[in-house]
Amino acid sequence: MDFRLSEDQRALRTGIRELLAGRFARDRMRAALDGGGGVGRELWRELGAAGLFALRLPGSAGGVGLGLPESVLMFDEIGRSLLPGPLAATQLAAGVVKGAAEGEAVVALAEAGRPVGHLAQADALLVLDGDRARVLTGGALRQVLREARPVRSLDPGTPLWRVPDLAAHDGEPLPEGARLRREGALLTAAEQLGSAARSLEAAVQHAGEREQFGAPIGAFQAVKHLCAGMLVRAETARTAVYAAAVTADPVEIAGAKLLADDAAVGNARDCLQVHGGMGFTWEADVHLHLKRAWLRAGQWLTAADAEEALAADLA
Repeated sequence: MDFRLSEDQRALRTGIRELLAGRFARDRMRAALDGGGGVGRELWRELGAAGLFALRLPGSAGGVGLGLPESVLMFDEIGRSLLPGPLAATQLAAGVVKGAAEGEAVVALAEAGRPVGHLAQADALLVLDGDRARVLTGGALRQVLREARPVRSLDPGTPLWRVPDLAAHDGEPLPEGARLRREGALLTAAEQLGSAARSLEAAVQHAGEREQFGAPIGAFQAVKHLCAGMLVRAETARTAVYAAAVTADPVEIAGAKLLADDAAVGNARDCLQVHGGMGFTWEADVHLHLKRAWLRAGQWLTAADAEEALAADLA
């Protein structure tokens, strides 16, 4: 079996990378943070026009008709750019929520007992409770917004809201809630993978430019070891995430999420070490990757839940 990317897949990956480089480069990412980290509606619509949200819908429904592997490739690129917004939830709800496929609607994710990101800008709410899923829109969503309260977010690119018990709010039930959770976990793992790769690139670049004792710090063995460990983490996670995208196996997705979370958090931590004191300053981007990685690690499938899934399979 040939696992190399096809020409179409490489073109898809290149296209989303070029779109984000042109429309969400570092200066615009920083401007978004200064503006509160909300969803940029214009860019959201451009992502819709590029087919991100309708990627897996059939052609008969106005979609692109591609599969989970292609979604993973796109979310891998998205993770590199720190693009804010509930991208996975919007793609997964694209066949249900009006306007989501075109990028005209933002679908936020609500999980029991956890704050909701980007609630104030949401046009719909994908509610996950165990293996059950439903969508809140219209009056039900407006009632949730009236009762919600903003809370301080670890990630400056993800405004958070504490919501009331959503069990009292009726919504449209969705079939295959367990599948939605698994696929959301895999797409989030792909974002973590992209973040891990970007942290590695930033560390290597800084190690080659920063000099101490008359030599680049990348010449020192301790820094080399840090960068080598980051590469191993990222590529191990990449193998697991790409394999899970092909099989869609629940256990493989659980393992991929664990590895990708570890790679994103671990690589950002080590990148901070390579940067030294300047890595903790607001001007450096590495702390933003660490904060986003911490937040993503608690979404869709936590480490504890993934470990339980793996343990159950072994038993």
